[in-house]
Amino acid sequence: MLKAKTAVLVSGGGTNLQALIDAERRGELPHAEISLVVSNRESAYALQRAKDAGIRAEYVKSDAAFETGLLSLLGEEGIQLIVLAGFLRILSADFIKRYEGRIINVHPSLIPSFCGMGFYGLKVHEAALSRGVKLTGATVHIVTAEADAGPILLQKAVEVEEGDTPEILQKRVMREAEWILLPRALEMLAKGISEDK
Repeated sequence: MLKAKTAVLVSGGGTNLQALIDAERRGELPHAEISLVVSNRESAYALQRAKDAGIRAEYVKSDAAFETGLLSLLGEEGIQLIVLAGFLRILSADFIKRYEGRIINVHPSLIPSFCGMGFYGLKVHEAALSRGVKLTGATVHIVTAEADAGPILLQKAVEVEEGDTPEILQKRVMREAEWILLPRALEMLAKGISEDK
């Protein structure tokens, strides 16, 4: 069976990437193969995680030519699916159109809460705590030209606990939601591509 070749785009430490690598090792991604990891930050630890796992890891400078360089790498590897895993750069509408319906993103809230432009990383958890919500969570959605507005694939709620700081809440949302949902969503999409072949 041919697996859907997948690229993961990252900007930081790569904990979501690690969740995908671990899921692949456990046999939970029978229809997907993580073939490429690309970061727009040269110092991103995610690149080391990829190298340690034997996956091609590339840095592409975050400038006006970023998408041109990225498209070249995706073409070299025959990439069919793209996962945004803590990727802190907005992709252009033209780029998204090339991979329409084949780019997924994990967002650390229950969309439509605390999402859209300016909501990323700890800012999401700070907003959730300042609003006083009792439930937060994570969402995996299809990427469209509008930030965090694409069709929702999976969501999982996580309880906010007394005494939570943004950092504590971020870790719980990752552990209880993001790291579970992201591999599931990738497999869902990859299965559809594999069955279309």
